[in-house]
Amino acid sequence: MRITIDSDKCCGYGDCVLAAPDVFDIGDDNVAYVLVGDPGPELQDQAAQGAAACPVEAIEIAS
Repeated sequence: MRITIDSDKCCGYGDCVLAAPDVFDIGDDNVAYVLVGDPGPELQDQAAQGAAACPVEAIEIAS
């Protein structure tokens, strides 16, 4: 699993952080970033929930 965020699409709502605080965070520029770009099995469900929570679909998860 590989996680990326399109910083141009991110609006800084923080829904990803609320859903997956071990995977995502919000920077000083109010744009989300990935804490763990290639999460292990223990974080994969959380990462998927965080991506699904993004209202602007800025997060992409690839296998």
